Parts: sequence; structure tokens; C-alpha cells
Amino acid sequence: MAKANAFYAQSGGVTAVINATAAGVIETARQHKDRIGKVYAGRNGIIGALREELIDTSKESARAIAGLRHTPSGAFGSCRYKLKSLKENAREYERLIDVFRAHNIRYFFYNGGGDSQDTAHKVSQLGEQMDYPITCIGIPKTVDNDLPLTDCSPGFGSVAKYVAISTREAALDVASMCESSTKVFILEVMGRHAGWIAAASALASDGPEGPPHLILFPEVPFDTDAVMARVEQTVQKAGYCVIVVSEGARYADGRFLAEAGTKDAFGHSQLGGVAPTLAGMIKDRLGYKYHWAVADYLQRAARHIASATDVKQAYAVGQAAVRFALAGRNAVMPIIERRSDKPYRWRIGEAPLAKVANVEKELPRSYISRDGFGITPKARRYLAPLIVGEDYPPYKGGMPQYVSLRKQLVPKKLPAFEI
Repeated sequence: MAKANAFYAQSGGVTAVINATAAGVIETARQHKDRIGKVYAGRNGIIGALREELIDTSKESARAIAGLRHTPSGAFGSCRYKLKSLKENAREYERLIDVFRAHNIRYFFYNGGGDSQDTAHKVSQLGEQMDYPITCIGIPKTVDNDLPLTDCSPGFGSVAKYVAISTREAALDVASMCESSTKVFILEVMGRHAGWIAAASALASDGPEGPPHLILFPEVPFDTDAVMARVEQTVQKAGYCVIVVSEGARYADGRFLAEAGTKDAFGHSQLGGVAPTLAGMIKDRLGYKYHWAVADYLQRAARHIASATDVKQAYAVGQAAVRFALAGRNAVMPIIERRSDKPYRWRIGEAPLAKVANVEKELPRSYISRDGFGITPKARRYLAPLIVGEDYPPYKGGMPQYVSLRKQLVPKKLPAFEI
């Protein structure tokens, strides 16, 4: 009987280190050729499985796979595509099983956030219902750091490092010009429902009075009067004010400051830019000259200053996923367990997908300062180790050298499938 093959896919927004996880999966699988035949990767995530667009990673050299460890973005392509419930659209799940059966795929590794872990859990259930043995392992990934049970999510540490560094550098710029120019600088960062990234900007400060002067979290209702008063007070005292705001900042009634009125592929509200919205408020109320910036894709693609801790953890969860599968574990996700803060120690554990899927971990109130505009020492102890260490990619001619894969598809065996 032919050896079972594996399927790996990347899902949702990519990170600076998701490809390090891919390298961990593929390199570990190659070390177990006696039990795993080939590792197929979905072209553009789970869509690749539905369309039977399977990339044969055995066609990639060992050097190319190793190079994934220092290459940002999703090397195999990702997607924002959420499978519906089994009752709503059983045909999609049945199609997955048909593709897995046609290509003798018995291991399913899905690398993503909460929605992705939900998909992996559903596929594991369907495998049982259709009497097709498929081992499903979810692999954590999200810059938002909002996956439950794991101490942190691979991808977050590098974004946290980028945002903290960018905040410190921008603050120095504003401070040098504030006497005759810009008084207020606003940096918008990702985080729809959880303020972990915004909180990380506080690592830019080397003292209690240092910037950022205000951090606006989704977990703290936005109070216009309180924010304007703090901005004015800060400018009068320091000469300038640096604000970091989460894209998910919202009013007490739940309305986002910058809701665009549309939905994305996962059904989430599309946000139209909170930084310019806030800047307009400040201009109208206080009259200060301002500048704003949106970190946007830059924060999650910045592999050139990735956290070495984050890279190690991203690779480790990829390794663990394969080891869990070979050990007979199913419907679980490798997690990071913190052993101590100083020195920072961690290990790999596991969590059932049933307890991970569709659960968001918000920033604890104990991590937010009493006034709602900063972080506590407890938060700093949690955040600080996650940005430690540098893991620079190789450079040539002043530019980082990233890997491009061949991405050779295997021949299709089934009829076309429309999604």
C-alpha cells in the first residue's frame, strides 16, 4: 500500500514568519519518508484543495524549503475563504474528502487563525462521518495574537517588534519638529477585536512619560472628550503627542470609529481607516497640525526585523504538527506554553481544536492601565520577551534575499469544482 500523503495550506492574512512554519512542516515530514509520502500544499489555501490545485513540494529543493524560514508572506498563497457549516454546504467538505481520497492524503495541516482552526475541526469530524481516516492538525498563526489557549500566536512577536520600533522612530521624528510643525502623530495598527498589537507599541517607551502617549484599544470604549483632553494635555506638557490606535477602536455602543459598512469574506465588518478619522477629530476640536500613518501590510510583512523568538516558535509549531500527526493525535493544535518570564522559557503543548475554533482572546483588562490609555507592568512582562532577538535574512546588494518556489502542480484526477 502506498504511503499516505500530507496536505498543508496557509489561510487568512499572512505574517513575516508563516513560511517558517511551512518549512517546519515540510522539513520534518521529509525526515519521516518511511511514513509520509509527499507533502502537497494548497495553491491559495483551502481553495487549492477544493479546486484540486495541489503543489508538489517534493519538487522544491532542500535549499528552497530552508529559505522559507527567512521569507515573509505566504509562499504557497493564502486565502480568506471560510467553509460553511456541514449542514449549510456539505458539498464543499465532501469535495475535500474526495480530493484527499484521490491523492491518498491522510494528513491535513491547516495553518491559520480561529476560522482556520474551525475548518480543521470540521474536516476531522467529516472524516469520521464519511469513514475516511484523515488526521487533522491545526497550526496557529495570527498577527492579532487572539487565538486562545496558546501563550502567543506565531506571527505576533514580529509585528509587535515592528510596531514598537516604528513607534519609537516616528516619535523621535515628531519630537524634533514639533516646535514649528507637526504636533500630533497617529499610527494605526491591526487588531479588529483585540488590542495586542496596539499594546506592543508601548514597548517603544523607555520611561513612564515616553511615547506613545495614548494607546487606543478595542477593549476600551472610545470616549471623545477624554481622548481630546489627554491629547491637549500631552501637547501642552511635552510639545507633541504620539497616538497608536487599533483599527478596531470603537464607541461604547459597539460601533467602530471607522466602519465602512461592508463585510469581508469571513463576514467581518470592513474598516475604513481609523487614523484619518481620529486625525479629523483632533483637527476639528483642537486645531493641531497632524500626520497619520497606517502600518497595514508593512507590519505583517517586515521580515527584515522579525523577532528571533517568533521565528523559532513559528518553526517549532510546524515541526510539532507533523510529530503530533505521526503520534496519532487528531483534531488538536500545537500551542506555546510559557514556563517563565525572566529568563523567558517556553515549550510546545497541545490544545483540542474544539476549544480553539472561533474563540477570540482579547487583551486582559489587567494588561491595560487604569486610565485606559496605556499598559501595565504585567502586560510589559508578557510582551517584552516576544520581540527579543534578531534573525536577519541574507542580504545581497543591500536587499534581503527571499525565496521564490516553483509551485509545480500535480495532475488533476477529478472533475472541476466551482466554489
